[in-house]
Amino acid sequence: MSNAAISVENVTKLYRLGSKKESSDSMASAILGFVKSPINNFKKYRGLYRFDDVLNGDGTYTSQEDVLCAINNVSFECMHGESVAIVGANGAGKSTLLKILSRVTSPTFGQIKIRGRISSLLEVGTGFNQELTGRENVYLNGIVLGMSKVEVDRKFDEIIEFSGVERFLDTPVKRYSSGMKVRLAFAVAAHLDPDILIVDEVLAVGDAAFQEKCLGKMKDVTGSGRTVLFVSHNMAAVTGLCERGILLEQGQIVKTGTSQEVADDYISSLTASEDVSLDKMTKRSGDQEIIATNIQVLDKDGVEIVSPCSGQEVTFRLHYSCNDSKVHKNCKFSIFIHRQGHIYIDLNTYLVHQSPVDVSGSGYVDMVINELPLKGSSYTLGSFIESNREIKDHVFSAKSLSVLDGDFYGTGRLLNDNCPLVKFNAHFHSNA
Repeated sequence: MSNAAISVENVTKLYRLGSKKESSDSMASAILGFVKSPINNFKKYRGLYRFDDVLNGDGTYTSQEDVLCAINNVSFECMHGESVAIVGANGAGKSTLLKILSRVTSPTFGQIKIRGRISSLLEVGTGFNQELTGRENVYLNGIVLGMSKVEVDRKFDEIIEFSGVERFLDTPVKRYSSGMKVRLAFAVAAHLDPDILIVDEVLAVGDAAFQEKCLGKMKDVTGSGRTVLFVSHNMAAVTGLCERGILLEQGQIVKTGTSQEVADDYISSLTASEDVSLDKMTKRSGDQEIIATNIQVLDKDGVEIVSPCSGQEVTFRLHYSCNDSKVHKNCKFSIFIHRQGHIYIDLNTYLVHQSPVDVSGSGYVDMVINELPLKGSSYTLGSFIESNREIKDHVFSAKSLSVLDGDFYGTGRLLNDNCPLVKFNAHFHSNA
């Protein structure tokens, strides 16, 4: 028998979709419907949790229009001390799978085995009593994990220092911002010595500095022999933290392997399906109070181009739109250029603007590179918008970018390998 920290065997999760309410076309049918409504309502309620009408004896199910299969016959194992990433597009079943593993919901059929104490961070504020203070919620979560008050006391100062919410410790959690909630929730989940730590994409709510802090803590957790199961759309975080990856599509596992192999397959699937304009894309994170609506690539004359050349002056224009009428303070805008999860260039307004940037309505930001330092190849543009250290919008794969080889050094010669392009001068000195 396997001694894995997590064992998932043939797990399937079905949901019953709502059905259209039947309308009565006569007084008699309306009266009959009223009389039969208690029985019909009971059948509908029972049907939400029972799937006798679609389940087959061999552990499969018969597809029906009103039944959604969120997880379809999934099996895998996570060993003790292993860090595993689960990646996939929105709607692939990642969050549902984590809820099953966290015992928030149960599988329709199949079985899971958890060996050890598990701590989960699934959604902002999950597990918090909104009426209790931050201090009280720390102790409440410790009790839920089976810890004694003495054990929580020993970790308490470390938790609060990590979360950075000391000032609001005795304030009810319902008055916390989403960023404060996720900082405290992660601090509690990671510091109360779980054997297994499950983290969903909630880290996208926190600021970039706190995300780095969380990733460092998760590395510490795996380094101490505990298991981490991590869901993220940030492939750099996935490959930096996790040894192994699982790619989900439509509730099924389509790829397992090293985190780099899985990240490469996931990014390839994103760029291959780029048919939707940036403002309509659903594969994004953040609270979307400000969103990126378009990215244009312009030459030095302001003419939009499809494929810039190495060494060419290029302007990347990021269009944005605020979804409310207020002024958003201390904004940072970024366009990053990556390939297979590796970021080559990060054009971040925070690096070049000393004064705070406030925005409202809609507009655009121009980011100018005098000499594009990229070799001829296919890349991907991503966008990132932050305000007051809260992530507003993050699209990892916003637009494809094809770069052509150019005369970067002005010598008429092209560098045809994978070496990075760097502007430099060579000075010859002779002792003769």
